[in-house]
Amino acid sequence: MSEGEWFVYMLRCCDGSLYTGICKDLQRRVDEHNRDNKKAAKYTRVRRPVELVYYEHCESRSGAASRECEIKGFSRVVKEGMVFSR
Repeated sequence: MSEGEWFVYMLRCCDGSLYTGICKDLQRRVDEHNRDNKKAAKYTRVRRPVELVYYEHCESRSGAASRECEIKGFSRVVKEGMVFSR
């Protein structure tokens, strides 16, 4: 049984910082980060608006979570390189 398509994504916040997360529906999740005070991450609620600047497809939730953890460990320079190479 397939879990469906998952994504790992990065958002650029209004203060220039980058936020990394995972989801199944990118547009819905970006909208939540920008508009929903209950579903948005605490980090992005006070750094609105946010803009989707990077994403990758993943085959499973566990694959997306592993990649998210890996990306969160990267330096800012590496993350910015990922954004600009896309």
